[in-house]
Amino acid sequence: MQNAILLHNQHWNDLPFEISIKRRLLEKLLKFHESKEIQIITGLRRSGKSSLLKLYINELIKTEDPRSILFINFDDPNFFEVYKKPEKIYDVVEAAESLTQTKVRFLFLDEIQSVHGWEKFIKSVYDAGRFEKICITGSNSRLLMGDYSHLLSGRYIANRLYPLSLWEVLQYHGYPGYLSVVQSKTGATGILLEILKFGSFPEVILQKDEELMHELLINYYDSILIRDCIIHKRIRDVFSFKELAFYLFNNISSLYTYNSLSRATGINDISIKEYIGAMKDAFMIYEVPNFSFKIKKQIKSKRKIYTIDNGLITAISLDFSANRGRLFENLVFAELKKAGFEDIFMYNDSRECDFIIKAKDGLVAIQAAYEINTGNREREIAGLHHAARKTGATKLFVVTMAQAETIGDISIIPVYELNKIGEPAK
Repeated sequence: MQNAILLHNQHWNDLPFEISIKRRLLEKLLKFHESKEIQIITGLRRSGKSSLLKLYINELIKTEDPRSILFINFDDPNFFEVYKKPEKIYDVVEAAESLTQTKVRFLFLDEIQSVHGWEKFIKSVYDAGRFEKICITGSNSRLLMGDYSHLLSGRYIANRLYPLSLWEVLQYHGYPGYLSVVQSKTGATGILLEILKFGSFPEVILQKDEELMHELLINYYDSILIRDCIIHKRIRDVFSFKELAFYLFNNISSLYTYNSLSRATGINDISIKEYIGAMKDAFMIYEVPNFSFKIKKQIKSKRKIYTIDNGLITAISLDFSANRGRLFENLVFAELKKAGFEDIFMYNDSRECDFIIKAKDGLVAIQAAYEINTGNREREIAGLHHAARKTGATKLFVVTMAQAETIGDISIIPVYELNKIGEPAK
């Protein structure tokens, strides 16, 4: 265990972690650093939670003794003894203090969901004031919905981390703002096309070889399915579960009901609900219901499924060009989530509108179209106007890859200008 602890804590030797891509969520973590509440970060596996903690540590060691900061990643099997006995985290802390001869003041625990009953340990040390700051991460949306999670009520600040946003990627590549994108549209568009195909997982963005990028994405897809869904949820019929996942990711953004999925795959609808629930809990997919002012109607309506990263679609899809429209629609959904919009709906009646969202100043209707041309212009505009009449949406947008134009009350904007739609309703 000592070797593993040393490996995880290179900062003890005054060596900052080498993290190439900065994350916006770091600003929020640092803002609340002085508060006593536990910082809890959840999100999809490989979205950069470990790197975010290391960026946090890099900032801390500028003013604090590096040896007073302990970082442990529970994905490391060297800590298997802790998995069923959370009290053994004390042993890890004591081992670290023995190595450094320094009291641990700041505790960073990564992928905490590996430890059964971790909430009991965290509550105990929080209430005792054992550490000045505790920060933990997990790859499951139900991290704070377990048998013991009520123990932490009022003791934490919850944060959600997604794979990189378009602007985090653009800034990494040297585009700090809109002016730089406009001045070098060809280069910026090339980056956006790469995100459209390969997504924006941090390690994927750092690669230059497309074959390696694809191999990483296949590995991520399999790892999330196996570790965060099949093993974590104890799914017995692995074949059926994988078959449903394959079907969903090859039909992203398509309308469905549980009955239609059952007919298409031969899997009973009870299992369909269980499997979709497992993928949702792992942050792998999101369900978008049809907009209605009546909650019961929303629940019973057809819906669509999206994922937070296009790379997971590309990992198992055979034809990029045929899926370009669906990939772009999914990209727009992902960017809306990353911008903080939680209430996202579609509208499907006699006409269709891709997204209805709740912004601070009212409902916004959005069509996602890779490009606007003579073949789709009338359909996209008619869908927006129909949805606006039925929902009361007051702002109408068509989001494209690169076009910008105004058509009456409709704004056509490039995807990197999504901030123009407004701020999320709180």
